[in-house]
Amino acid sequence: MSYDAAHHRWQCYCAAARVDLDIHQLRHAHATELINAGVSIEAIRRRLGHASTETTQLYALLDDKVADAEIRAARRRRDRVAR
Repeated sequence: MSYDAAHHRWQCYCAAARVDLDIHQLRHAHATELINAGVSIEAIRRRLGHASTETTQLYALLDDKVADAEIRAARRRRDRVAR
């Protein structure tokens, strides 16, 4: 399906549901969901069809709780190795 066809269909769905949500926001939401589920930025880059991970990083917003948990886990691994 072309982007134009998907965009038109999405507009019809939103109009029927009486919501104002741009189709482009779905890409952001999907990338954010994936990054917070632990999917690598490279895998997300490929999924979204971006040429660079820098572009993908604009889409994928890591939740603070996920970032904190990842940092704590890295510190635990580091502390185990140091013993």
